[in-house]
Amino acid sequence: MASTVLSPPKGAAPEAFIARDKCAPAVFFGGPDHAPRHLRDILEQRIDAVPEGGSILWATYYFRDEKLAEALVRAHRRGVFVTLCVEGHPRAGSANVAVIRRLKQEIGLGLRVVHHAIPLHLHAKIYGFSHPRPVALVGSYNPSGNEPEDRAILARIGDQDRGYNLLVEIDDPPTVRSLFAWIRDLHRGPLALQWRMRTHPFPADGEESAALFFPRSRNLLLQRLQALRSGSSVRIAASHVRDGRMAAVLADLARRRVRIELLTGATGRRAPAGIERSLEAAGAIVSRLDGPEHLPMHCKFLLAQSGQTRWSAFGSYNFTRTSRWLNYELLMLSSDLGLWRTFDRRWGELVAASREA
Repeated sequence: MASTVLSPPKGAAPEAFIARDKCAPAVFFGGPDHAPRHLRDILEQRIDAVPEGGSILWATYYFRDEKLAEALVRAHRRGVFVTLCVEGHPRAGSANVAVIRRLKQEIGLGLRVVHHAIPLHLHAKIYGFSHPRPVALVGSYNPSGNEPEDRAILARIGDQDRGYNLLVEIDDPPTVRSLFAWIRDLHRGPLALQWRMRTHPFPADGEESAALFFPRSRNLLLQRLQALRSGSSVRIAASHVRDGRMAAVLADLARRRVRIELLTGATGRRAPAGIERSLEAAGAIVSRLDGPEHLPMHCKFLLAQSGQTRWSAFGSYNFTRTSRWLNYELLMLSSDLGLWRTFDRRWGELVAASREA
């Protein structure tokens, strides 16, 4: 993908910027309209493509896929430097145990199991590869399936290998370096990561693209939304919508004649009916997608349009107070029009599926 790199203004952090691309970044979708295990197969292919002397850097919340873990073991044995951070206490507490045990045996210090009180969880999903060129795949997908499958765990966390998910390939060198550095600091420990997040300035207002790491007090996404004028539109596909503050902002925008559309999953725990009612009372349009066999709608992306200006947001970030204040999260903002169009097409497909359900 050809890229034109935006130069950061003096004093700004490298993490704040993404290339303005001449062609859209690659976006990989999962769902019942794609082959089962499509996204995990992409990750395995990327692992196998890294040669001796290369690097793989991952951070993820759920990791149950034992065959994918074996792919990382193979990479380690052929001389790839594997740096892996995995959540130690996910909501389904025992979900990661088998993979963690196996990886501890094989890659040793290359694995860091993240245990912490605050932040509450490592919820970011970042999959970095040094070869054939440095890239990071980021988005909503966890390698949380397994073969053979444990139906009890699947009932708790949902079938992410067949549910609605996405990964976006980031190949802009400054942003990739920043994502890699964030994983390395997390691997070294929370003090190193806290130092990085404290010393890196926040992205400058008005910049076209940003990579935001959470937790942080100032939320550029919230500010961008609040700045939208009457006649603008916002479309949000989000599995979790529980943040009362964000819901109030969206309701206020709807009352100011900004068109607000929300597509979420069928689970009331993740998107309470009370928030749905408050948004609809303000004039927002709320839809729920209950996939075939109750496959989860786990996508997290946003499309905003104000006049001729269009921008998107995507990542691991949920519309919850936990994501904003307590979790390690990643939220990418981009004004790349090709990426916006890709998400726009996917929005249409998801809305159509919600009407057919």
